Amino acid sequence: MATHPKEVKSRKYGHLPLSTSGPQDCALTGSALLRTPYFNKGSAFTKEERKTFKLHGLLPPHIQSLHEQVQRAYEQYSSRPSDLAKNTFMTSMQEQNEVLYYKLIQDHLKEMFSIIYTPTEGDAIQNYSRLFRRPEGCFLNIEDADRVEDNLNQWGNPEDIDIIVVSDGEQILGIGDQGVGAILISIAKLVLYTLCAGIHPARTLPVVLDCGTNNQELLDDDLYLGLHQRRVTGEKYDSFVSAFVEAARKRYPKAYIHFEDFGLHNARRILDKYTPQIACFNDDVQGTGCVTLAGIMTSLKISNVKWDDVRIVMFGSGTAGTGIADQIMDAIAVETGKSKEDAGLQIWCVDKPGLLLQSMKDELTPAQHPYARADDDWKNKDHGDLLSVIKEVKPHVLIGTSTKPGAFTKEVVQEMAKHVERPIIFPLSNPTRLHEAKPQDLFDWTDGKALVATGSPFPPVEHKGKKYEIAECNNSVTFPGIGLGAVLSRTRLMPPSLLVAAVRALASTAPALKDPTAGLLPDVTDVREISVQIAKAVIQAAVKEDLNQEKDIPTDEEELGDWIREQMWDARYRDLKYVPEKNATSLAKGEAGIGTVRRSATFSS
Repeated sequence: MATHPKEVKSRKYGHLPLSTSGPQDCALTGSALLRTPYFNKGSAFTKEERKTFKLHGLLPPHIQSLHEQVQRAYEQYSSRPSDLAKNTFMTSMQEQNEVLYYKLIQDHLKEMFSIIYTPTEGDAIQNYSRLFRRPEGCFLNIEDADRVEDNLNQWGNPEDIDIIVVSDGEQILGIGDQGVGAILISIAKLVLYTLCAGIHPARTLPVVLDCGTNNQELLDDDLYLGLHQRRVTGEKYDSFVSAFVEAARKRYPKAYIHFEDFGLHNARRILDKYTPQIACFNDDVQGTGCVTLAGIMTSLKISNVKWDDVRIVMFGSGTAGTGIADQIMDAIAVETGKSKEDAGLQIWCVDKPGLLLQSMKDELTPAQHPYARADDDWKNKDHGDLLSVIKEVKPHVLIGTSTKPGAFTKEVVQEMAKHVERPIIFPLSNPTRLHEAKPQDLFDWTDGKALVATGSPFPPVEHKGKKYEIAECNNSVTFPGIGLGAVLSRTRLMPPSLLVAAVRALASTAPALKDPTAGLLPDVTDVREISVQIAKAVIQAAVKEDLNQEKDIPTDEEELGDWIREQMWDARYRDLKYVPEKNATSLAKGEAGIGTVRRSATFSS
C-alpha cells in the first residue's frame, strides 16, 4: 500500500479519544497480554515492556522489529499450498497479532487482497463449519430473539463500538445463501474498514443474524453450525431485524451500522426502512453505486457531458443495478436541482423481459418500480432487447450488472458509438467470466473512444501503440472512507447528500483527469489517503446539514485532514503504558475487539 506524504500524525489532536499518538494504556500482564491480539507484539516487545508486563520467560530473548516479523510471516504465508490455506493462515494471524496481520497485508496488498477478501473469502465462507476453530463475532439467531439485547450488551460499553457490520447471509459474494457462515463476511468487511480507512479494529463488531438457510447442502451437513431449518420470512423475520437494530442503537448509540449481503427482497427494503432513523449503509445497494457513480462523474468531465443531459441505460436491474441507478438518480437531483422523479427519467433500466415498463406491475421489485417507463412512450417501438433500447435512447452511459457474459456485443457498442462522442461503458458483472464485454474489445470496436471501468481487475489495454489502464469499480475505495466520515462526525443519519459528497471526493482523485491513459478511478493501493478525502467530504456535509454529534470539528480544510489522520489506526507498535485494572478502560483491560482473551472463547474444536 502506498505511503502518502500526508500520512503523518498531528500531536495537536493527541487529546482526542480516538487519538493514535503516544503510548497506549494496558492493564494486562503475562500470558493474558500475549493472548490479546491488539496488544500482542510477540518477539517485538522491548526490554522495558518485558520487565513491566512480566513477559520474561514467556518469549524467546531476541527482540525483533516489525519489519523482521513481516518478513518471517510472509515466508510462512507463501509456503501455504492453496489460496484457502493462505486465507486460513491469515485468519490465525489476525487472532494472534493484529498489528502484524495488517502490516503484512499493507506491504503485499495487491497480492493478498484477493486472499483476504473476494474471491477466496467466499471459499472460506462456504467451508465455514468445516474450518471452524473458535467463534469470532456476535451470533444472533431468530429462535432466541428475546436474547438479542443481552447478547449485544456483552461486547462493550456504549462508547466502545464505532461500526457494526451485520449480515443474514442470504446472498453472499455471488455464492448465495451461506447461513451462519455470513459471520466471515461481516469480519472481512471490518478488516477492510481498518485496512483502508484506519477504523480501530478493537472498536468494531461483526454480527450474523441466523434466520436459518435455504441451502440444502448446509441443512444436510451434520457439521453445519447454524440453525438447521429453512429460512424464516415475513413478520417474524422483520421483528428479529428490528430487535437487532433497536438493541444496537440502545447499547451503542453512536455506532454506524453497515448491512451486508441481505437477500434481494430484503436488502433495499431494510435500508429504506432504517435510513430515515439511523446512520446506516448497505454496500451491495449503495457501495457499488457510489464507486460506479464516481467513475461516471470522471467520465462526464472528460467527455464534457452535463448532468442535465446525460442518458443512462442500466442492463441488469437486480440489487446492484437498481442500487447504482439510485445513486445516479440522487446525483442528478443534487447536481441539477431536479426532483428525484425527473432525475429518474434520465435512466432506462433493462432486465430479462427487456425495458422495465409500468404495465409489468407485480413482476417488478420495489426497487425497480421508480424506473419503469410509461407504456405509451414505447408504443410501436422495440424494447425487448438491449440493442433496440440503445437505438432508441442513444445513451451516453451503458452499465452492465446482468451476469450475462458477452451481452455488450460489437453491434450494441458500435450502435452506441454512432450517437455519442465518448461512449461510457462499464461491464461490472462479477466474476470476470460473467463480464458483459472485455475492455480490449470495447476499445477496438470504438477506435479507442470508449471510457471503460470494470467490476473485476483487467490488464491494461493496448490501442494504437499506447497502453490504457482499466479502472476497477472496487467498493473498497469508497465504503471505508464513508464509514470513517460517519464515525468521526458521529452523524445521526446517512442521507443521499452525504453519499454524493463522498462520490465527488472520490471522483476528484481519478488519475484519468491528469493522464488520459490512466484509470477513471484510483487504485486500491492509494486507498488510505483517498479515505481521508472521502471522510473529509462526508464530515463537511454532515456539519452543513447539522447531522454531526461530534463537536469542535475543524473547519479549515488542512486542519480537518490532520484531525482525521490523527484518529486513524495504523499498523505500527505503540509503546504500552501500564495502568492498574481499577483505573483502566475496557480497551486497556483487554475487553474490546472480537479476538480478545476476555470476550471470546479460548477453546479449539
